[in-house]
Amino acid sequence: MSRIAKNSIKIDNDIKCSFQNGNFSAKGKLGEMSLTVNPLYTVDIQENEVFVKPIDDKDKQNPNWGTMRSLISNIIAGVSKGFSKTLELNGTGYRASVSGNTLKLQLGFSHDIDHLIPKDVKIECPKQNIVKLTSFNKEILGATAAKIRSYRKPEPFKGKGIKYDNEFIFRKEGKKK
Repeated sequence: MSRIAKNSIKIDNDIKCSFQNGNFSAKGKLGEMSLTVNPLYTVDIQENEVFVKPIDDKDKQNPNWGTMRSLISNIIAGVSKGFSKTLELNGTGYRASVSGNTLKLQLGFSHDIDHLIPKDVKIECPKQNIVKLTSFNKEILGATAAKIRSYRKPEPFKGKGIKYDNEFIFRKEGKKK
């Protein structure tokens, strides 16, 4: 039996939630999102709480119950507070800048990398080596951050590359004589 799925999801007064025909939708100050809920479960919306309940008792053992609850919780948190990730560029001459809807990266290659910014993600560069991504959609935010990081992953000897803000790079010892 899932311990996560039994918990309720708290919602603020400024968030409007609805569940109709197997679709859950939430609208808040940052945007609007919807999700198709697994037909084994139903969403019960009360004044300031949302519950995900299985239709049949045998589905309480199904791990998708906790997954559905987490997805709905992420939607509610996204439209109310939003999510953010910070990437850090480590390396000599590594720079990032935003121009229009393009992120321009200089990562030690012979050419610059132009990454198109998705419409739901906002990117800003407070410093040349810091890239801050914000969005109300956690899935698109994580995919965008992972794609930017994949252009130059951190290497274990000098630590050069693009890393997440809270990421620790295990360092290896270099060659010995």
